[in-house]
Amino acid sequence: MNRPEAYAMVEILGAAHAVQVIDQMVKCASLEVCGWETSCGGHATVVLSGAVSACAAAVDSIRENPPCEVCGACVISGPSEELIRLVEQLKIKLK
Repeated sequence: MNRPEAYAMVEILGAAHAVQVIDQMVKCASLEVCGWETSCGGHATVVLSGAVSACAAAVDSIRENPPCEVCGACVISGPSEELIRLVEQLKIKLK
């Protein structure tokens, strides 16, 4: 497992919107899709990884031109081992 430089995370309402957000983010920057998680209430959180600059550019593109209502977005640079473990579990679910 390669240690990711950063994670880009965006929370939206709806799984269909998660697909739109992922599409826009990967078109904006070179990122790896780690997956998405849905929760009750219809919220979905998408997680992508890549270079800090790529993650920042992708999150900025969502903030500046949102394809849907965005509940929250962040970039986590230098993620902790625990966060990496959680995201790796999310990747397993995606497969």
